[in-house]
This record gives sequence, structure tokens and C-alpha cells, in this order.
Amino acid sequence: MKPAPFDYLRAGNLDEALATLAEHGSEARIIAGGQSLLPMLNMRLAKPAVLVDIMGVAGLGEVRREGEIIVVPAGVRQAALLQRPGLASEQPLLAAALPWLGHYQTRARGTVCGSAAHADPSAEIPLCLVALAGEVRLRSRRKRRVLKAADFFAGMMVTGKADDELIEAVAFPAARPGTGYAFNEVARRHGDFAIVGCAAMVEAGQIHLAVAGVADKPERRSWPRLDGSALDDALNAFAWELDAREDLHASARLRRDLVRTLGRRTIEEAGRCLA
Repeated sequence: MKPAPFDYLRAGNLDEALATLAEHGSEARIIAGGQSLLPMLNMRLAKPAVLVDIMGVAGLGEVRREGEIIVVPAGVRQAALLQRPGLASEQPLLAAALPWLGHYQTRARGTVCGSAAHADPSAEIPLCLVALAGEVRLRSRRKRRVLKAADFFAGMMVTGKADDELIEAVAFPAARPGTGYAFNEVARRHGDFAIVGCAAMVEAGQIHLAVAGVADKPERRSWPRLDGSALDDALNAFAWELDAREDLHASARLRRDLVRTLGRRTIEEAGRCLA
């Protein structure tokens, strides 16, 4: 399979990339790592007139801290974030989730922001952004704006990004004292997209659970600290609130069952981290 014809621009700076997006709108696509976009081009599921490569733009390749926020710009590869010194203490959820993301080869090329832009409902980066109540920082020639992750992901491969915008960075809150984090995933094989993924945060008086792979976008719920049958009831209600998908990988029933069982396991693991 070969992509439809397109013009290629290797942007020398961010202004050049933004000008191209402003001119071409929905006919232009940003490419960085290309691990999500290139297969779509080859299958002609995406047929942009212009492809704008931003990997030569200075300032997009380094993770940085802004107080208690971990800022990951558009050029940061997934492997670079996973290999960040101290990530396991800086944000344990990211350290636990990133090894599940694709394979060594795809993580070496794929970018964190590219995964967010692709918005696959089973993907780990969108799940972590929603679980941690992270942000997506958007930029166009017109303005900069910030969307909460829960507002950015609108559906299966649908986001709140306008046609003339690019994701300048995503932002994850760093680990908070007195909070436990855990991540689990079920897939047909390691590196495949999740059938169901679960990310949990447990604090002294509250539980937060986010799930991916069930509905058309990651979903998060919060409860007071529960255990026993009360937690089972809360997870069952959550499972039935979700419009669970059916596909060749799993039934809606299996996905709901995994919300209950994998969700409980992940919450319990996060609680043990808190203890």
C-alpha cells in the first residue's frame, strides 16, 4: 500500500509550521514520529495535501518541569520519556504505563504528543492524561490555549484540536505526596493496543480510576475510599455507565468484566503503594 500524493514540508521553526496549518487547515497534517500517522497514510485512511514535519524545530525535544507539572513538548519520543532519570518517583503512573506502549522500535520513533493527537481509545498516553487530569497545550497562529485532557479527547480518534492548531506539549501532574498510583492492562500480546487498560490513583480519602479500551475515549471516575462490596458496587455501576465496544478482539461483556476485575486489582495495588 502507498499513500496518496502529498507535499512535504520540513519546518525550520514553529512559525513556519503554524503558517502552513493556517493556510491549508484540514488539508495539512503534522508529522513527528509518524508511528500512528504513517500507517494511516499507507492505508489511505488519511490523505492530507501537505505533511508538515516538525522534528527539526528547536525547543520541542526536551522534557521539562514547571513546578509540579511535567511538560512533554511535541518532539519528545516515547522512549525518551520512559528513560527519563527518576521518572518512577517523579510520576509512577507514567513509569508503569509506558512499557506497555507499543514496542522498543515504535517507542524509539513515536512521540508522546503524537499518541495524544491520534486519540486511539485504547492507547496508554491518552489514558494517563485523563487519569492524572493532565492538560493538552495547543497553539495556532491565532492563539495559545489549554484543554483539560477530559475535554480534549472527544471520541474515537476525535479531539478538541482545531484544524489550524498543533499540540505544542502535553502536561502531566507530578506525583503528589500521600498518593498511590498503579497501572494494569490486558491485551492479546504485549505491545498490542489494550483490550482494557486501567490507571488508578488512591489518596487518603478518595479513589480515582480511569479506563481505556472500553468506550470511544478514556473515562475516569472518582469515589470516596471504598472497599469490599461497596467498591464492587461502584465498579459495577461504572462498567454499566460505559458504552462498551464490541469488536474482533473482545465483547462488550468482557470489557465490562475487566473494568470490574482489573479495575479492582489496580485500585488495590495503588492503595498498597499509598500504605
